[in-house]
Amino acid sequence: MKKNIYIAFSLLLTLILNGCGVYNFTGGNVGTATTFTIPTFQNYATQNPGSTFEPGLERDFTLALQDRILNQTSLDLTSSNGDLLYEGEIVEFRISPMSATAQQTAAQNRLSMAVKVRFYNKTKEDADFEQRFSFFYDYPANSQLSSVKTEALEVIFERITQDIFNASLADW
Repeated sequence: MKKNIYIAFSLLLTLILNGCGVYNFTGGNVGTATTFTIPTFQNYATQNPGSTFEPGLERDFTLALQDRILNQTSLDLTSSNGDLLYEGEIVEFRISPMSATAQQTAAQNRLSMAVKVRFYNKTKEDADFEQRFSFFYDYPANSQLSSVKTEALEVIFERITQDIFNASLADW
């Protein structure tokens, strides 16, 4: 009896997993693609009034996006001619006061970042898009950005890269 239940359960599990096709457990649908390319995102934040230039931001963001795709799909990263191409620019990186105290000073600051992404899928052309993605991190105004920057960028990169992943590969 136990053996029959075990066999039935194993068969059911096999059918369920086979039914997933090209999907993986993170929800990414890569179709017939096997590779992806992400050239370094350029940092054009200073072309947006109020934005500042953060050295190394383009490298760090590009690596975060590459890691997201590598970790959530079975795709291989290639330096050129990938089946999927993610390219774009950092178009905003700014600090803004968010709330005031009774003394008319900022109680909280917001670090905002935005990227413009162009996605091309050689295996499914109707999946191509150009879109802006952004997110922010709020921190106390009495803190210097340098003291919260590592955590702030982790939070911002996590959200933006997940949003890019969802827009390009989460085929719901």
